[in-house]
Amino acid sequence: MAVVNPFICTRPNQSVAHRIAALPYDVYSREEAKQEILKEPLSFLRIDRAETNFSDDVSTYDAKVYMKARELLQEMIEQGNLVVDNEECYYVYELVMDGRSQTGIVACASIEDYLDNVIKKHENTREDKELDRICHVDVCNAQTGPIFLAYRSREEINAVVNEAKTDEPLYYFTSDDGIGHHVWRISDKKSIAAIQNAFSEISEIYIADGHHRSASAVKVGLQRRKENPGYTGKEKFNFFLSVLFPHDQLKILPYNRAVRDLNGLTKEQFLDRVKEYFEINEFGVTPYSPTEKASFGMYLDGTWYRLRAKEAITDNDDPVESLDVSILQNYLLNPILGIKDPRVDKRIDFIGGIRGLKELERRVSEDMNVAFSMYPTSITELFEVSDAGKLMPPKSTWFEPKLRSGLFIHSLS
Repeated sequence: MAVVNPFICTRPNQSVAHRIAALPYDVYSREEAKQEILKEPLSFLRIDRAETNFSDDVSTYDAKVYMKARELLQEMIEQGNLVVDNEECYYVYELVMDGRSQTGIVACASIEDYLDNVIKKHENTREDKELDRICHVDVCNAQTGPIFLAYRSREEINAVVNEAKTDEPLYYFTSDDGIGHHVWRISDKKSIAAIQNAFSEISEIYIADGHHRSASAVKVGLQRRKENPGYTGKEKFNFFLSVLFPHDQLKILPYNRAVRDLNGLTKEQFLDRVKEYFEINEFGVTPYSPTEKASFGMYLDGTWYRLRAKEAITDNDDPVESLDVSILQNYLLNPILGIKDPRVDKRIDFIGGIRGLKELERRVSEDMNVAFSMYPTSITELFEVSDAGKLMPPKSTWFEPKLRSGLFIHSLS
């Protein structure tokens, strides 16, 4: 059963929370992060992307980059921009986007639950990306970016959360991208016990976003266990910072694809090959966003098409093979366009649905040849893949809105 604990939180001073809160470190290139920090010097990106404090010839993975992150974190605490609460609490974090609200509990999940598969994964991780966050967490002695977890909604948890939201919020601001961020603290013992007890009856929690951050936090914890052979399991390094959301409040956007060339085929040859597996309808200049599973938009040579997978393809009960991202990969991207491994092939790019269909048109006009708009993977599909112990293809889900870094920090000592 899941262990989900309150914790002593390091968090922004109320007056500067809106300035410190930053999108996750991995949504920016180095140059983009640098520009964000120029616009807002208090942005937590200064710590999450500490290489921005150095000239471009200094590697992102240089030891002094992580030492700089630690130094800046301590500096923000000493200056009072970050404060440390004096008791273990849960926090309620509501994000509002386009009038839609999702509310999660900020807490610490157990690395034991991760190892025992109570916390379930659906993606592979890359060693280089893991190593970066391992160094960041270890040197800073803190987890600075929460893991986005999901669980099947439970009324007893919803009741405690809704009660907490009637109190005065700690933070209540709208970020530059129009997302509302609202935070409340849960400190009373009765509510804390209710949340802990409710999660102790839950046997599956799912990583929605943050596989690299969670894997890194777990590896730091395991390393510290080795360094402290008398550990009890209650030390802070046995837990990692998370925000846990009920599944029925989450929205997954499509993760669209674009390919640089037609693999040596003419347009006519390409369309003929596509017809082997898909029904094609031409939509002209009207952008097409799929409205049902096994349906795809395709933008080619200034024209939009609707592709519908033929029934022989869709008659599949496997939770991975039946995903739309798998259908497109297995019956078009691989056999026709020659994209055998989308993780490493430089001819394919992935475009978050938040950017819209105009972004697909722009990319095709500039550096790509064909683009595909996807029907979004559902949270139920994510659960089914995770429950089966399988992995999704890369770039299967795009969650919005994104959690902010810097609002909640979990110190490891």
